[in-house]
Amino acid sequence: MTTCRIEELSQHVDQEVTLRGWLYNKRGSKNVQFLMLRDGSGICQCVAGKKDVDEATFESCQKLTQETSLSITGRVNADARSVGGHEIHITGVEVLQTSEDYPITPKEHSTGFLMGHRHLWLRSKKQHATIRIRSRIVKAIRDFFDHRQFILVDAPIFTPAACEGTTTLFEVDYFDDKAYLTQSGQLYMEAAAMAHGKVYCFGPTFRAEKSKTRRHLTEFWMVEPEVAFADLNEVMDLGEALVHSIVTAILSDCQAELEALERDLAPLEAITPPFPRISYDEAVQILHSKGIEFEWGGDFGAPDETAISEHFAKPVLIHRFPAQIKAFYMKEDPEDPRLALGYDMIAPEGVGEVIGGGQRAESLSFLQKKIAEHHLPEEAFDWYLDLRRYGSVPHAGFGLGLERTVAWMCGTPHVRETIPFPRLLDRIRP
Repeated sequence: MTTCRIEELSQHVDQEVTLRGWLYNKRGSKNVQFLMLRDGSGICQCVAGKKDVDEATFESCQKLTQETSLSITGRVNADARSVGGHEIHITGVEVLQTSEDYPITPKEHSTGFLMGHRHLWLRSKKQHATIRIRSRIVKAIRDFFDHRQFILVDAPIFTPAACEGTTTLFEVDYFDDKAYLTQSGQLYMEAAAMAHGKVYCFGPTFRAEKSKTRRHLTEFWMVEPEVAFADLNEVMDLGEALVHSIVTAILSDCQAELEALERDLAPLEAITPPFPRISYDEAVQILHSKGIEFEWGGDFGAPDETAISEHFAKPVLIHRFPAQIKAFYMKEDPEDPRLALGYDMIAPEGVGEVIGGGQRAESLSFLQKKIAEHHLPEEAFDWYLDLRRYGSVPHAGFGLGLERTVAWMCGTPHVRETIPFPRLLDRIRP
């Protein structure tokens, strides 16, 4: 007897197999029971006819409850009308554990209730599809950089100082000292790039932002490449190629998941290079043309990003922001010191920023000046300044937020559904 997964049924047509999983749903009559079994790889309809199984097996099928764990044996039939294209004609059923009073029923539930039962909500069809798409995006990202000879370098979670600003740090006790949960692995990737040339890190980052918007989490994942001898234009090219690679992989490999999510594919199919590129000044002009009051020198909020993105069918790259709103390590535009050689990629469909990055300052004296202006402790950055003392070169990189990218690919409005166990301002359980 062959034990297989639902995704492998096409290899076993007209054979008897055993499936192991959980009862997703069922319907039936006095003569036949239709059991929808899920096993993590898919859903399959399993049919028990009263005349085809013994009386005890048929009665067992009638009594099954939602999310009961099962082992089902039967013959595989190809059936284009069935979910997944196959159907099991049951010859035997073994109940492994009976699920009593499963809390997430087919009726409507509040978001708070579902988030409180996130450990069970993950089993539902759309949540299941979202996490599978997340997994494929992670693979697409790793493949993209690995195929371009980038070296994966893991950045630390505990850090001695801020990277993105001191107001969003999670402070923790570190023996007899203070440490912070990382906001970004970028500074460490700059060090690694001076050793390996092209590197990336991929891991969790933390921002203590007191925000309840649909775009923010307190714990999220970022991939952060850094490239020695690269400039702003080169990392804009790299970000564009990465996003196009992700979209291509999802459209190619996640058709069933996109269908489960009822995702409109047309906006994703339009994501082909080149992407439009505009300056910060041009972005401000777009806002003014839409009647939106925006003062030069400010950072774009979520409504501003949405308004700008509506002007384009593809992601738009906005470059050369005012230096005053960018991090201390950003290189100034040599043609206009008011500006920084940074860029954001704004995704369409109201997703907002998915990439932020740019060219880093390679001057030791410039960085020392900026650290002082930002009232940061220079001793915490001694090691970082060493990168400018010993063989400094132009270099550039960016960070891509995984959860916003997943939300974009899935057409999901809130990032809380794009990570298995979200951490929000008001939620740290389950």
